[in-house]
Amino acid sequence: MLKGANIGLAALGEDTGAVVVGLGWSSSAGDGDADVSLLLLDGDGKVRGDADFYFYNRPAAEDGSVQLLGKVPTENGSEDRISLDLTAVPEDVARIVVAASRDGGARFGDLDDLRLTLTDGSGEPLLGFSITDATVETAFIFGELYRRNEEWKFRAVGQGYETGLAGLATDFGITVEEEDEGEGGEVGEAGVGGSGGVGGEAGVGGPDVGGTETEEAVVTVPAQRGPGAGTDPVPASDPVAVPAPAQAPTSAPTPVPVPADGAVGGSVPAADGGADRAAPTTARPRGTRTAKKKVTLPKAPKKSLAENDSWKPARLFPVPSYKSDREREVRATSVLLSVMAEVPEFGRRLTAGFGAPAGRMQTFTEVSLPHGDSPKRPDGVIRAERAGKLWTALVETKTNGNPLKSEQVQTYMDIAARRGYEAVITLSNDVALEGSPLVRVKTDGRRKHKVSLWHLSWAEVAHQAQMLIRHEGVGNAAHAWLLQELLHYLQHENSGCHGFQNMGPAWVPVRDGIDAETLCQGDPRAVEVVESWERLIRQVCLRLGGELGQKALPVQRARRGTDPKSRRAELADRLCEEGKLSAEVRVDGARSILSVTADLRTGKIRTSMDVPAPDGAYPLSVAKRLLRFLEEAPADLHVETLLDGRNGPRGTLERLRPEPGDLLPGDGAEITGFRLSLFKGMGSGRGSAETGFIRSVDQAVDRFYGSVVAHLGQFEQRRPGRTRQTAEPSGTG
Repeated sequence: MLKGANIGLAALGEDTGAVVVGLGWSSSAGDGDADVSLLLLDGDGKVRGDADFYFYNRPAAEDGSVQLLGKVPTENGSEDRISLDLTAVPEDVARIVVAASRDGGARFGDLDDLRLTLTDGSGEPLLGFSITDATVETAFIFGELYRRNEEWKFRAVGQGYETGLAGLATDFGITVEEEDEGEGGEVGEAGVGGSGGVGGEAGVGGPDVGGTETEEAVVTVPAQRGPGAGTDPVPASDPVAVPAPAQAPTSAPTPVPVPADGAVGGSVPAADGGADRAAPTTARPRGTRTAKKKVTLPKAPKKSLAENDSWKPARLFPVPSYKSDREREVRATSVLLSVMAEVPEFGRRLTAGFGAPAGRMQTFTEVSLPHGDSPKRPDGVIRAERAGKLWTALVETKTNGNPLKSEQVQTYMDIAARRGYEAVITLSNDVALEGSPLVRVKTDGRRKHKVSLWHLSWAEVAHQAQMLIRHEGVGNAAHAWLLQELLHYLQHENSGCHGFQNMGPAWVPVRDGIDAETLCQGDPRAVEVVESWERLIRQVCLRLGGELGQKALPVQRARRGTDPKSRRAELADRLCEEGKLSAEVRVDGARSILSVTADLRTGKIRTSMDVPAPDGAYPLSVAKRLLRFLEEAPADLHVETLLDGRNGPRGTLERLRPEPGDLLPGDGAEITGFRLSLFKGMGSGRGSAETGFIRSVDQAVDRFYGSVVAHLGQFEQRRPGRTRQTAEPSGTG
């Protein structure tokens, strides 16, 4: 679509009652990101109240009409997806504005390939819109959906703001109130050291670790992110600062072209003309509302009443010693589907991206469906119903590392197509990759009804359960307990639901070939190892994100337009030449990127992070400050000084602690930062056993993040804090 153009959704497809909007971008440096937000507007082009603003701390509407699904990695960067059930949008909502903003003064002109895509409930692409004229804008309206004659239409907007999210929000009725400078305090991230602690509560503010309920909440417009996984807690009642325009725009807003049929709500204002920023202000939507209670579980369990460790607590889902993989599959499917039906937030979280409506959900196991001479029994069936719309998905489950079978999945696709079902969902320990399908199926193009094939990893299921009960909260304590029991079940050694746990048959020959220097470029086994490495890193991101309460994604540095197959072939050739597997991980809100390198020649795993040096400080003071923050870090941590265009002095923490001056370059060159690295022996086996490669990577990342990153504190140069929803004082401190 072209900027300013519009089109009716009914003209694009038959299944447009529920759609998924994707906002994407890429960055050659791998450090570009933005935050997605969404506003519901009335006929006057204003929000009806604070509940009409959705962002990372309020990701979903209670009626299921809006759900921010979060970021997913793509071949050229990442994509933020939003699920919209247009049949559930209130009648007095005339427009839905989809926007994004950048933090810390970052501009959209620094990003590449800005794009919006719209898909229907089956995942079929409907339209795309690319923004090619971004420059100094810090917030952007990508597009909007609006009602016209009882029909939903889409307009490609592409309008930027130099005044950031605060300026955009003001135009839609969210008032920006000035406060005294310094009242905002420092911002911590709920769930990673902020006031929410592990019990941080997305949607209604962060309760204390010990207290799991938050009753009242004030919504604030999100500002810039904090410098990392927030380390300075701020009381829940403190306001949080966001930049606001210092003066009125120097020129009148420029309207976006309006089509002949006219859009409800009129034109969209253009970017403000380079206004200077004033002192921090607090932005609040009109009014304050009482939010429903949300429950999270404390990180530290209550003291057990057992006499000794031999007393085992009763479990809702016991995990006995199974006799066969089939028993594991039946048990795991039944446990998962029953919890999905009982805990609406969890069921919706797992199915929203697959096009399921936000309504009543029921799940079934061992259903017999006719197929040829003998009926077939999928492992499970999920049905969701809202306003007379019924959505059905067949479920095929594998546990204990067993692979999915193409012919079996093909059979369920055929059954779903004949019976008018919407989807088939596969569930296994494997992790799906873009451009590398787990199973290959054929679709009959002559059939009018479309069936979508989706995949879930057990690691993703565990991640979503952990995010809800540790960081975001669920409706009541019983639901939190159910998710806790599910998580315990999935993590049990006998469940068979442990996520990606096998590097594949190519691992040993590739490892040995690199060691003997006999592996040649173009060897297809190297491509298999690269794919397995990518699956492992994506699982590391899920596990790390679940622990921190933040999204963690692998950084992609491929050239624009590079297809997955050629990109992996290039990485495989590099593996053959260098003998190394490398990856980078960005944690949402963190300034620095975590690097992981497995050197198959030396048998070591290196985890590292480049930390920029604060501006305007004496070099020796900077070195002493860094070592002070790393006081509790391991003595074998390697610290290397980074200079402009070259590397500087280096040494272990044990050697540098008594002599911080050893980090200073002898020629007085300017210090740009420091590289912190830990080394660990690499497991040789292809599996996840104690001596396996997968286990060693997990342990290396855990040790580095827990013993190094967690102690960095505010060493990095402070940037404006990230706003979140803050709870009213409850008297509990």
